[in-house]
Amino acid sequence: MTAPSTAIDFHSGVNQGVAPVTYGEGERPPRGNYARARADYTCEQDWAAYTPAQHDLYRRLYERQAAQLPGLACKEFVEAVTHLGEPDRIPRFDELSERLMRATGWQVVAVPGLIPEEAFFKLLSERRFPVTEWIREPEEFDYVVEPDVFHDLFGHVPLLFNPVFADYMQAYGAGGLKASRLDACELLARLYWYTVEFGLIATPEGLRAYGAGILSSTGELRYSVTSPEPKRVGFDVERIMRTRYKIDTYQRTYFVIDSFEQLFQATAPDFTPIYARVRQLPPLEAGELLPGEPRFPPA
Repeated sequence: MTAPSTAIDFHSGVNQGVAPVTYGEGERPPRGNYARARADYTCEQDWAAYTPAQHDLYRRLYERQAAQLPGLACKEFVEAVTHLGEPDRIPRFDELSERLMRATGWQVVAVPGLIPEEAFFKLLSERRFPVTEWIREPEEFDYVVEPDVFHDLFGHVPLLFNPVFADYMQAYGAGGLKASRLDACELLARLYWYTVEFGLIATPEGLRAYGAGILSSTGELRYSVTSPEPKRVGFDVERIMRTRYKIDTYQRTYFVIDSFEQLFQATAPDFTPIYARVRQLPPLEAGELLPGEPRFPPA
């Protein structure tokens, strides 16, 4: 889907024919046809409806991104991306789900586009990852604002084959359901954005990307890891929850984890007291630095 649901997913208030709301700042309304969606916003993947041109577009997107992975993407992602299958066509979700189920107990399900936060959280808590069914237009080859089928499959699904990251995603979904009852979804949306979508990881070989928004972007992959322009700071849950983000530009701040185990352990405790503390502090703008916080140079 988009984030949080597929790429930008943390939306509230989506209904049939009503565009979802996102917490990030952007200037384009989300798109998607919800006429075929079930009550949980999933739908059948109409694989036969994809045209040869759309399969070829997927192939070209895949091949371009795969060529950029060495030296920029984390090894866990590089090793797992082959599980998507042959890159010459858009994968069938049912076939991909069979492989994913054997590996970590997850499935992929089709959705029309951005979905409400509660629906997104519930799917994740059930180890079902929502994937947008439509693919971008040819003129959006270099950049698409909302996540499409390529973003969701190439960017998100490979790491669901990693047991630690797969467990993190399920725990995130369960935490999201609780956050919605505590009116804290915006804070949790920031955590998703700066980890699952735009996270970096420190490895013995140097900084590498693991976030789906980075890994599926031709320009931001290299920018996030090697450019001197953005701020790269150490992972801190409360710091992230205070930090705003943009949904339609390269990120001004990236947060760096030491390992997926660190990510899982740091987000395992009850967030209720964290939400209370963060609400007492002013939000931080993207690109804003705090005194003394650890920073990482570009690779």
